[in-house]
Amino acid sequence: MSSKRRPFLRAFFLAAMLLGLAGCTSKSAAQSPVDLQLNVSVPFRFVAYGDTRFHDPRDTDAANPAVRVALVQAIAAVNPAFVCFTGDIVYRGNDANDWKIWDNETAIWREKKIPIYPTLGNHELHGNEKVALNYYFQRFPELKESRYYSVRAANTLILVLDSSLDEAGGPQEQWLLKKLDDIPDDLDFVFIMFHHPPYTSSSGMMLGSGHSARSTEQHVAKLLEERQTRVRAQFVVFSGHVHNYERFRHGGVTYFVSGGGGAHAYPIERARDDPFQSKQINYHYLLLEVDHRQLKVTMNRLELKDGKESWSQPDSLKIALPAATPAEDGTR
Repeated sequence: MSSKRRPFLRAFFLAAMLLGLAGCTSKSAAQSPVDLQLNVSVPFRFVAYGDTRFHDPRDTDAANPAVRVALVQAIAAVNPAFVCFTGDIVYRGNDANDWKIWDNETAIWREKKIPIYPTLGNHELHGNEKVALNYYFQRFPELKESRYYSVRAANTLILVLDSSLDEAGGPQEQWLLKKLDDIPDDLDFVFIMFHHPPYTSSSGMMLGSGHSARSTEQHVAKLLEERQTRVRAQFVVFSGHVHNYERFRHGGVTYFVSGGGGAHAYPIERARDDPFQSKQINYHYLLLEVDHRQLKVTMNRLELKDGKESWSQPDSLKIALPAATPAEDGTR
């Protein structure tokens, strides 16, 4: 090889290497978690619920379409600042028609410009995962293909996890730990949302259909409870997967299971530490009212009787932070 061609080849290979690294960096950045900001002022209120299973309304085996539609309309009437979804938005994530049903039945939310912050459930990943995720991210482009992410809203922070990925180790846990170890001083509440619940009275051994708690989510709960002792802000967890409503408190952390959005709800034999000792099925949504240093959570239960809606509020909870110290409120 002539000495004249060597500088040219070295430059060529260097340029190719840099282009390759740039491509890798771009791909990695596109998949990194996003940190979203929502411009909202205290006081505000939002809704959390899940397991809606948007699907062909003629197929009543998959879900209760009348309940699903009634809940969407009721949530729209509340005019929440945003809606948090605990997963299983659609019945089959790889089915374009299911997502069209979602588009049609929730059109009123888009008309009202209500932001939606979803977490991935197992039904979103049904079938071909690549196809399913494509439909999912088409509906939520602000996520920029992030399967887990954060949202800052006034005095609250929402940390959304993907419980289909490894929560007990790997990049997702590292991201969560960094977020928990770097909580801003002006936060009152940190909401953590993922599909599979760390605490539930449900069990896979139930007659009919049930879901037991998994070790990965129990590991996340342990991390939260360890850090709650060192953090002023209150941690509140929202999950779905179990088609009912449950409430627990462990290690200073409050846990809600909200999976009564339309997928057929079922009764469960409740553990003694569940303050809500209902033997009923509970289609519902949670309304959260956020103020300075205080939060009220109300379960809004829907029952359809001969096609007529009957609403009740059988459970509610207030969470208040301790009074501010002089150093915190700026006085002496």
